[in-house]
Amino acid sequence: MAGSDLLARYPHDKALHAGACPEERGTHMRVAIASDHAGFDQKGPIVKHLREEGYDVVDLGPRSGERCDYPDFGDKVGRYVASGKADRGVVICGTGLGISMTADKVPGIRATPVQTVQFAQLAREHNNANVIGLSGRFVSLDTNEQIVDTFLTTEFAGGRHAARVEKIMREDDPSFTGVPEEFGL
Repeated sequence: MAGSDLLARYPHDKALHAGACPEERGTHMRVAIASDHAGFDQKGPIVKHLREEGYDVVDLGPRSGERCDYPDFGDKVGRYVASGKADRGVVICGTGLGISMTADKVPGIRATPVQTVQFAQLAREHNNANVIGLSGRFVSLDTNEQIVDTFLTTEFAGGRHAARVEKIMREDDPSFTGVPEEFGL
């Protein structure tokens, strides 16, 4: 899928090739956030932190720490970001793994679990990630706030990485039949 085809398919994702944060495009960054019960205790403080930093935050649930299923909330954030209603998304479960996997299934989403500040930086610079998954059980609130800050302020590097992101995004195209078996042999 060529770059212009990607932009046509995902018109809200102009950062796919521009490498720009919403602030550089002259817009205010909107962040969608959700968790399951295992991430619920960190979600509220992260929402508060982001609002204090000036972000427009949309909390997609849950509203209590009662047991719930992470796929429901990963899907909500993924679809919210893919629709262009938010620039980026943050999802939180016990590990950050399952909720990220769910968000990443939504066409147009590049979601990944992140447990370090450096991985947040690289997920943006190299992969133009638009959703990250945080661990509410294995990573401290302070570290998760630093991860989110880095994720929201790091630009996509573009250049050689843009072609690789295009290859990631071709997986969303139902007509893409996969890399030929003999490729790279």
